[in-house]
Order: sequence, then C-alpha cells, then structure tokens
Amino acid sequence: MSEVSDSTEFKRLKWHCRRGMLELDLLLEPFLDDVYETLTDEEKRCFYKLIECEDQDMFVWFMQKEIPTDPELALIVKLIVDRVQPENYNA
Repeated sequence: MSEVSDSTEFKRLKWHCRRGMLELDLLLEPFLDDVYETLTDEEKRCFYKLIECEDQDMFVWFMQKEIPTDPELALIVKLIVDRVQPENYNA
C-alpha cells in the first residue's frame, strides 16, 4: 500500500474504533494507536473482524464475562485485554 492509502486506511480504522460506549473507546483507540502497526497481517485481519462486531458483544468479551466462540475474535480480544491487564485473561 502507498503511504497515502495507509494513512487513509488508518483514519478509517480510527473512525470505526469510536464506539457508542466509552469503555470500548478507551480500549480500542489506544490499542489502534499504540499496537496496531506491530500486529501481523492475520492479527490485523482479526482486528478488522472485531470492529465489525456489535458493541454489546465486545463489551462482554472485554469485561471477561465471555470468550468469543470465533477463534479469530478470541485471539484479538486476548491481545487487547492482555495489553490492559496481562495477568487476568485466560483464553
């Protein structure tokens, strides 16, 4: 990808990380800013898949009430939760 399209894509992702719940904003936006560029292509694809999910589902996953049944979603949720509280999530 060119630098311009990368920048445009990042801005699009940033927009999609702004959710209807503050709790999700506080997890997704910093993760995007601080970690996204270090992810593998597979992990980035999982992140895209995650941001297409419903806020209510993500909230339950991030609050560790449930683990996503989809292994790709479980992977990216674990990465995000581990960044916030690495010792508390057992997937």
